Amino acid sequence: MKLKEFFLTHKRYYIAGVSSLIVVNTAQLVMPKMIGNLTDLIASGDFVRGDLVRFVLLFLGLALLIAVFRYAWRINIMGTARKMEYTLRNMLFEHLQSLSTDFFNRNKTGDLMAHATNDIHAVRMAFGPGIVSAVDALFLTTVTIYMMAKTISLQLTLVALIPLPFMVGIGVGFGRLIHRRFRRVQEAFSLLTDRVQENFSGIRVIKGFARERREEERFEEVNELNVQRNMELVRIHALFHPLIGFCSSIAVVLILGYGGMLVLNGSITIGDFVAFYSYLGTLIWPIMAISWVINLIQRGKASMDRLNSIFYQKSEIENPQESALNRLEGRIEFENLTFSYPTSTEPVLQGITAEIAPGQVVGILGRTGSGKSTLLNLLLRLYDAKRGMIKLDGVDIQDISLEVLRRDIGYVPQESFLFSTTVKENIDFTATGSDLERVQEYAKIAQVYDNIMEFPQQFDTIVGERGVTLSGGQKQRIALARALIKEPQILILDDSFSAVDTETEEAILQNLRRVFPGKTVIIVSHRISTLKNANHILVLEEGSITQEGTHDQLTAEPGLYQELYQKQLLEEQIESVG
Repeated sequence: MKLKEFFLTHKRYYIAGVSSLIVVNTAQLVMPKMIGNLTDLIASGDFVRGDLVRFVLLFLGLALLIAVFRYAWRINIMGTARKMEYTLRNMLFEHLQSLSTDFFNRNKTGDLMAHATNDIHAVRMAFGPGIVSAVDALFLTTVTIYMMAKTISLQLTLVALIPLPFMVGIGVGFGRLIHRRFRRVQEAFSLLTDRVQENFSGIRVIKGFARERREEERFEEVNELNVQRNMELVRIHALFHPLIGFCSSIAVVLILGYGGMLVLNGSITIGDFVAFYSYLGTLIWPIMAISWVINLIQRGKASMDRLNSIFYQKSEIENPQESALNRLEGRIEFENLTFSYPTSTEPVLQGITAEIAPGQVVGILGRTGSGKSTLLNLLLRLYDAKRGMIKLDGVDIQDISLEVLRRDIGYVPQESFLFSTTVKENIDFTATGSDLERVQEYAKIAQVYDNIMEFPQQFDTIVGERGVTLSGGQKQRIALARALIKEPQILILDDSFSAVDTETEEAILQNLRRVFPGKTVIIVSHRISTLKNANHILVLEEGSITQEGTHDQLTAEPGLYQELYQKQLLEEQIESVG
């Protein structure tokens, strides 16, 4: 069980809480007997003012005792349940961080959000109110029945308990139904949160295509499903409580009839009857708590099952216990690299063999879907190829720790993701502890400094969610500065200048050559102008290297590179004429 260590650490709080709850329940069981004794004393005619003062003081003392220990059990049980919720949510977030990219490809964000909110809440309810109800059900039921039978009348107790098996049966039967229906409720909630998250993330596309009404209809569908599943659960609750109430009413009718006869024939006193009736009122709650406990436990179990389905997921990317290298120099070797994604049988890359020397600038060119980004993902170990196919500095990539690998590789993806924080914090995302001057220096290298200085708060400007307040070119250049500031030995640029004009792009490339001599740079681009100064260029087609060489070599031989070069040259000539 994932929470075993937590419960071992916090068991003293639960012990203290349960002990305090038992003290409260015991004090509550004394009151009916005191009321019965007071009733008999008044009925006997021997009641005096001193007796009233004594009973009042006893009641006040008991009330104070109950208040103190009720506070104690709430702090210890409910407070510890809150700590458990905090711990479980941290565990889930930490585990999600450790999972591979493929897991997030297979699971929707909305579903994961539902796990982190509703499911963890349900588990907390099981280990908070659920434990309280369980103790009440066990202790109060047992001791109340004992008090009723031992101190008042065994026969009357047996008569009062006739509806008890029916109440327990109702609780158990309804608990199973609640478990199934609550799981369906959680699944519907996951669909709802996923639809909302997706809609808000794509709101600009929705508005741009005037699809608001259609999205409202799609939301209504999942919202209606959510209401339907919740109503199925509500109907069970709506039926459950009246049935329990009906059974308890039968118990009241039985003791009124049979108990009244016992009072009339002198078997019990009027005070005993009053005390018994009070005990019965006390007994109704723990009996109902049995079903409530079942309800909470079934909900908690359903949610814990859903959480465990994530906790049992293991990352396909295994981090070696000891790294074969502590720092990368920048030599990269691909040896007959062939790779297929887990969800596909068709290889994305086939027989890639190439070697990149430290300090080289290597360009990669290819049409969409040729496997360029996949090759880079394998270098970052976002996915794993077979052993021996990728080596860094002569060492198999799987023998190098992820910390070293991702520390010494700077990566700028095709789609630049920025966090909803300041520009400065986005650039210094790797927490190098850089001061503003150093952040500004790398912003200048990435040719985004002048744009940032035009922002209202300059480097303290808050970037909108996912960087939506910035242009595509600004996002790409801030992402570039973020990769550069950690001064990686290997820099990977995955079509990172697609939203930048050619003049700015050339300025950035000149800065890189000036500031990062001796670093290995891999540039993926569709633009020949971006790649022409590279030491070596690889041309990918359908997952294989079909051409390689320098810019001059590739433009001189027939193939994709020459075709794209002539096409782009023609486009530039047309633009210059225009």
